Amino acid sequence: MSSTSSSNTTATEKLQKVLAAAGVASRRQAEVLISEGRVKVNQQVAGLGDRVGPDDVIRLDGHVVNRVAKADEASVQVLVLNKPEGLICSRNDPEGRPTVFDKLPRPASGRWIAVGRLDINTSGLLLLTTDGELANRLMHPSYEIERAYLVRVNGRVNDAMITALQTGVELEDGPAKFDSIQVNPSDSSNQWFMVSLKEGRNREVRRLWESQGVIVSRLKRVSYGTLSLPSRLRSGQWDFLGQKEVSALYKAVSLEPKPVTVLAPKVQERVDRAQRKSAIKAPEKRSKTARERAPRKSYRADDGRHR
Repeated sequence: MSSTSSSNTTATEKLQKVLAAAGVASRRQAEVLISEGRVKVNQQVAGLGDRVGPDDVIRLDGHVVNRVAKADEASVQVLVLNKPEGLICSRNDPEGRPTVFDKLPRPASGRWIAVGRLDINTSGLLLLTTDGELANRLMHPSYEIERAYLVRVNGRVNDAMITALQTGVELEDGPAKFDSIQVNPSDSSNQWFMVSLKEGRNREVRRLWESQGVIVSRLKRVSYGTLSLPSRLRSGQWDFLGQKEVSALYKAVSLEPKPVTVLAPKVQERVDRAQRKSAIKAPEKRSKTARERAPRKSYRADDGRHR
């Protein structure tokens, strides 16, 4: 498909690299998407080995890929958010629910890519970065990046359950297990645990506990790889990571660290002020009206009147 891409090869890049930088997939996953014929460049189906220039239009499954400009790849921003419950991690939601992207600061360049999603009822550490390759590697199970969660379980948990969860149980999408479980003894029906695992399948922590007949009533992610949730961040607050923390994330997934974007002093001052004063709040639960609290009237089908 070389005829559809830019003729100036010095200004072109491999298609899979561009897709990875845009946060679409890892380079390996991008190669699979290309081989399946799901990627088009300038309305023509792309092939493995194709290169694209800055003016080429890339589509995945018919949707235009928002590319990261080459100049933006020189540096990176990584943000940590203490996500509250009640927010979703998708950029757009058909149901109109609030998302974590609604009030995040605008990155200096590119766009925010969430590193692993937290479901609407899960709180805690959420990483976001402008580097798609970093995001995909941190999420990919082959790099075995450990995630740790604080869990409150409703129901009695015995030693046999703990053993099963660490040995492995069969879920609908395959076997799964916790790499570690730390028990916080309690006499109440609600027990607290610290658990860790090295993959991020949909609702995996909750489904693992549910396989043992108990329910997770609270779930909070407290660490992701080398990064722990900063104690200074209240629920809904965010902060940018510094060079040392960002470099550790890159090294954990065998990537050469990129320099962190340095903001102009006045811009940094505004960011710091916004971070201190504002937080992304969980949506308020709507109180029932008097009409909704009132007992529902029964209905007699024989005469059509309420009673």
